[in-house]
Amino acid sequence: MSIENPKIIPKEIEQVETLEKKEHEIILFNDDVNTFDHVIECLVRICGHSYIQAEQCAFIVHYSGKCIVKTGDLEDLVPECNALLEEGLSAEVV
Repeated sequence: MSIENPKIIPKEIEQVETLEKKEHEIILFNDDVNTFDHVIECLVRICGHSYIQAEQCAFIVHYSGKCIVKTGDLEDLVPECNALLEEGLSAEVV
């Protein structure tokens, strides 16, 4: 019994134009000042996180030193980052 190689006929590749939109990120940094409760409350209120999502971000920040807490358009993230800073958190938009 012999096994024949299947005949593969390549399809033409369609050219697709895409617009790449750069996503920006809010990065939250660890500090020795803010409590877990304060960080969680800020992420829920300012960034629209669920409680569990905010809690997970707070633990990641605590153990890793930083965490991306939100991605999106620069125009949307800058006011949210500024609000986090006003609450005494350490954050930046990149």
